[in-house]
Parts: sequence; structure tokens; C-alpha cells
Amino acid sequence: MNIENIKSVYFVGAGGIGMSALVRYFLYKGKFVAGYDRTATPLTESLVAEGAQIHYEENADLIPEPCRDQAHTLVVLTPAVPADHAELVYFRTNGFEIQKRAQVLGTITHSSKGLCVAGTHGKTTTSTMTAHLLHQSHVECTAFLGGISKNYGTNLLLSQESPYTVIEADEFDRSFHWLSPYMSVITSTDPDHLDIYGTEEAYLQSFEHYTSLIQPSGALIIRQGVSLQPKVQEGVKVYSYSRDKGDFHAENIRIGNGEIYIDFVAPDTRINNIRLGVPVSINIENGVAAMALAHLNEVTDEEIKRGMESFRGVDRRFDFKIKNDRLVFLSDYAHHPSEIEQSVRSMRELYADKKITAIFQPHLYSRTKDFYQAFADSLSLLDEVILTEIYPARETPIDGVSSKLIYDNLRPGIEKTLCPKEELLDTLRTKQIEVLMVLGAGDVDNYVPAIGELLERK
Repeated sequence: MNIENIKSVYFVGAGGIGMSALVRYFLYKGKFVAGYDRTATPLTESLVAEGAQIHYEENADLIPEPCRDQAHTLVVLTPAVPADHAELVYFRTNGFEIQKRAQVLGTITHSSKGLCVAGTHGKTTTSTMTAHLLHQSHVECTAFLGGISKNYGTNLLLSQESPYTVIEADEFDRSFHWLSPYMSVITSTDPDHLDIYGTEEAYLQSFEHYTSLIQPSGALIIRQGVSLQPKVQEGVKVYSYSRDKGDFHAENIRIGNGEIYIDFVAPDTRINNIRLGVPVSINIENGVAAMALAHLNEVTDEEIKRGMESFRGVDRRFDFKIKNDRLVFLSDYAHHPSEIEQSVRSMRELYADKKITAIFQPHLYSRTKDFYQAFADSLSLLDEVILTEIYPARETPIDGVSSKLIYDNLRPGIEKTLCPKEELLDTLRTKQIEVLMVLGAGDVDNYVPAIGELLERK
């Protein structure tokens, strides 16, 4: 199906962060856009205000008439939706064109120069940072992001002129195999999604195949130390990066008084005294990767320096809600053991003399089963842990798998609490809080506003 010829687009799972960027894109293109999601959220409410028709009951009778025109309707599916979903069954039974989100994204971006960021973690911040560096420069870009940019209040950036499209390349369900990157960063390959891949070896093979998709005139920028043997085509340049070594790296790192300054070193330039707009130490490495992509695509040194300083971050990625001498409170999407470790170590660097408490909501039964010991190890870097029940997302429960697996394996002596979500506020009233982190990719973030109000009152 030629996307230009379709008149209606229907999204089964419209409110996901990746899907919603496509909802906005098709609204921008003047299509009739409708869809289903399980629950109303601030994001779905924004999409409705922008013109999409979204309902929250799984019912094929609620599909709008323009989306029943099989010849001119594209149905976009998120992998999180089960195969027996009533509306999906209707579209499949009636011969509609049904494509995965990543397939549609691959089609849209095929004719542009895709600047893609892949990896187990760090990809949302790094891609959003890259998009900001390009968008605020003379180069500009279109961008499909996996988070809401705080600079722009959206996960979709548009440019009529720029040949570049910044894309968060998601490895879940091998989605990133639909892309044809011009250049790509790979931030990490720590095993994840073993419910899909089965083994660490298969997970790494998926990344190896992804590297073979980079266009021959392009480049791969891979973090030093990543467990991966890239299989790039002839003509693809391969660069290394990290916080402090590689073809692209930082030097003269200064952390203090809530600020971080670095010098950025590239093979052919050096940019001194860059101030990070979001001063957490993991953004040194994320920033090096984003600046490498920007530098290789004609963003000037001065534009890079200005862009890094003006970057405001991403919702739920080191998202500070309260930050003063008495109290620090933030929300972070970290939901993999390596991400949690990085988040906690970054906070330790900033607040070495304070007690750090985290509320953690595990995401998926399968991930908890595969990594409960690693979760316990990373959470044990904290002073106190409050664990809620597992967020199931697309899964049904697994016998014997609960948050207690993590709880029982936390280091001896750590303060720890098992707490249903509904009791979080009552539990926090009894705690002495100095630094509080809310961690996880589920719905625990819905409690963040109320937690912030409670902490302010205390």
C-alpha cells in the first residue's frame, strides 16, 4: 500500500509512545486517524485534542466508518496487542492491510537519511538529544522519538527541508530490522526481551543483522566495550565512543554544584567547555554519542555547544520534579538492571552525602523471572528500596514470579518494603526522604504528581 494513497489510518494501541508519534505524523499528513487503546492517558487526550478519534473499549462496532473502507485504510499494530483482539480480528477477517508500527516507520523514512539510535538502554535520551542538536541547528531534522521531548512537548519533530530523520531503533520483536539507517549509534547490547529472543546469543545476532542494514555510504558509532561483532557493508565507516575513550569521547569532566561541564573530542575537532543542560553523569556518554552523530552530519561546533546546553531532557528520563537543598525527587523510566545501576550511580555522583530511596515497579513477569538477581544487585546500590507489584503489560502471570523474588535477594541490611501501588502514599508518609527516585516503565509514574505533592507538604 502506498502511504500517499491511503485516506484513513487506524491504530490498534494508539496511546503507546512510539505509536503516538505516527498518529501525529498521519494527522499532519491530513489523513483521517482513529484508534483504540486500553485506557485514557494524558497522551491519548493530547492526540484527541489534535484531531484523532480514540476509544477505550475493545469493540469492533466502535471503529469509525472512514476506517471501514478496506481499499483506502491502513491498520497499524503495536506488538503489545494480542492476536485475538476483537478489532484486530475484524480487520484481519476483512482483508485490511495491517502493518507493524516499525514497518510503517521504515516505509516513511526509507527515502530520507535515517539517523538511528539502537541499544538496550540510553536510546530514548540519545535520540532525543540528537534530534534537538539537529533541529535547533541549520541542518534541522524530522524525528520519531520514544519519549516526549521537554524542549518541544512532543515525540514528533517535522522539517520540510532537512534530508535527515532521527529514529529510535527498537529491538523489541526485531522491529529495527525494518529500518535502513544512514548512520546508527549502538549504545548497549545487554540481554533483554528474552521472551522474544530466547537466548543472549539470539539477541546479539539480531543486533548484528541490524548493523548489516546500514547504508554503504553511512557510519556505525558503537560504544566501546559493547559485546557485538558488527557485520557492516563495505563502505560503512565504524567509529567507537564512550565517556572517556574511543574515536569520540569526553575529557576534562567537571561535576559539581549541580552542573556538569565537558570537552568533546572527535577525530577532527574538539569543543571545549560544553555545559550539559541535564546534568546527570550518564548524559556525558549519551551526549558524546549524540554529538558524534550531529558532528558527522554537518552541525557546527558552536551549534553543538549551544544545543547541549539548551537540551531540557525527556519526560520520565531523569525527570526531576523537585530539586532543592532539602529534597530531590525524580522519575526515571529505568526498567532493566543495567539501566537501574546507571541511574543509581549517577545519583550517587550528584548526591554522595544523601540517603537515596527508590520506588521500583518491575516491568513484565518474564523479565523479572530472567533477571531478578540482577535487579536485586542493582537495587542494592540504594539505601532504601520500596517494591510494588509487577506491571504485566502484555503478559499473563507466571507461577512463582513476583516482586518478592527481588525483595528476598536484596543485600542484607538494606531498608526494604513490599508495597501495593495503592498504599505508596501511606508508606511514604512514614519515611524520611532526602532523595527519592521512582523507577520503572509501567504505570507507577501515574502516582508521581501525588507523591510530589506529599513530599512538598512534608
